[in-house]
Amino acid sequence: MDIFRTKSVEQSIRDTEAPEHQLRKRLNAVDLTVFGIGVIVGTGIFVLTGQVAKEMAGPAVAISFVVAAVVCGLAALCYAEFASTIPVAGSAYTFAFATLGEFPAWIIGWDLLLEMALAAAVVAVGWSGYFASLMSSIGIQLPASIAGDEPVVNLPAMIIVLILTGVLIAGIKLSSRVNLAIVVIKVAVILLVIVAGLFFVKAANYTPFIPAPEATPTVEGVQAPLIQVLFGITPVAFGVLGVFSAAAIVFFAFIGFDIVATAAEETIEPQRDVPRGIIGSLAICTILYVAVSLVVVGMQHYTELSSSAPLADAFTAVGQSWAATLISIGAIAGLTTVVMILMLGQTRVLFAMCRDGLLPRPLAKVSPRTGTPALLTAIVGAVAAVLAGFISLGALAELVNIGTLFAFVVVSAGVIILRRTRPELERAFRAPGVPVLPILAVLACLYLMLNLPVETWLRFVIWMVIGAVLYFLYGRRHSRARQGL
Repeated sequence: MDIFRTKSVEQSIRDTEAPEHQLRKRLNAVDLTVFGIGVIVGTGIFVLTGQVAKEMAGPAVAISFVVAAVVCGLAALCYAEFASTIPVAGSAYTFAFATLGEFPAWIIGWDLLLEMALAAAVVAVGWSGYFASLMSSIGIQLPASIAGDEPVVNLPAMIIVLILTGVLIAGIKLSSRVNLAIVVIKVAVILLVIVAGLFFVKAANYTPFIPAPEATPTVEGVQAPLIQVLFGITPVAFGVLGVFSAAAIVFFAFIGFDIVATAAEETIEPQRDVPRGIIGSLAICTILYVAVSLVVVGMQHYTELSSSAPLADAFTAVGQSWAATLISIGAIAGLTTVVMILMLGQTRVLFAMCRDGLLPRPLAKVSPRTGTPALLTAIVGAVAAVLAGFISLGALAELVNIGTLFAFVVVSAGVIILRRTRPELERAFRAPGVPVLPILAVLACLYLMLNLPVETWLRFVIWMVIGAVLYFLYGRRHSRARQGL
């Protein structure tokens, strides 16, 4: 069937050489690692830590972070092999096109829209909350209608998205420099939290480390984890099941290392540097996450943690308001880079899809002045700004998670397929233990997906159906592969 035609690795690389669709190579391993840290360290460490500890895992949230990191690590090795073999923009979309075919690639590209566009909007909303809190701490109260818990329009979130859109349009090297400066600030703040927080840790707050399982409103009805519903288990939070359900949620905190792969086409030596950037950023962020989660649940009992600003509020609770203000500044810095790099990843995936004709090809034109897909970046920024202005944080993080996990499943399976179909390809980085490691990655991702709520699955299925309809209405008819171009 022609919808399962694949695109050869050689053709993917040739497409990057067309002058009007050629991205500039300006990045190195350090840039990519900092990009990874910039996008990974954000909402998870500043927001989800308290929420998940309070509602699902208790002090064992540190174990949830480790579980999520292991799953990401398995997938990261698969991404690293693909990125070193096919150093082309598009990440999982491009990898799927080379192994599974055009329609599966479209589905993954559509899935990545869900991951990155929604994630950028979600994080911008979180940024707005910290910004309003910081303004309040210096005596400036922003009107609730533009920056409250339920604003009419979230103006700060829209403004930061539009500013970062301008930075991205200006060029990839400027984006990497802005990212580096902000990452230094937020990592310094996180290290301060770890060191200063140790002085206020109370051993009693770690007991019980894994609270007894209990039925709570957070796991009722369609909010129950799918795996518990499938096996007829009374939905519960806490306990061992709660730890794994929490891992499926804090997985959101690790989203981003895969975006490093979308920048492969703009990397000077992608075969060497992209694997280093992916694995290095994930390792550094895992250490930071586990350390922070252990400190914050040690400072304040998990039942008393704040769901919106747990780190800042934990220091306020022990009388250290100066640290709370500094943490808010770090959170603002952290979330700024997350929004920027998510939009960067989004534009590069769309760029690859447009270049293949599955979306309007003129959008893939690169600006000769900045070397970026300027028009496409502006469109992504405008959409993200509208979403950020009018959505709530709510269940969107879970929807982003299921989209990302699905992409990880496809990429991990794709490594096995490409090893079988194209064993002669040069692979600068080879994932160890193939096929066992990719199979473990697939199973681990599927398990985490099953721990997400039923309502998240329903929304995901609806999104995929919409994507399939669009493919047959537009993508299939305009595909360059189908036209033999």
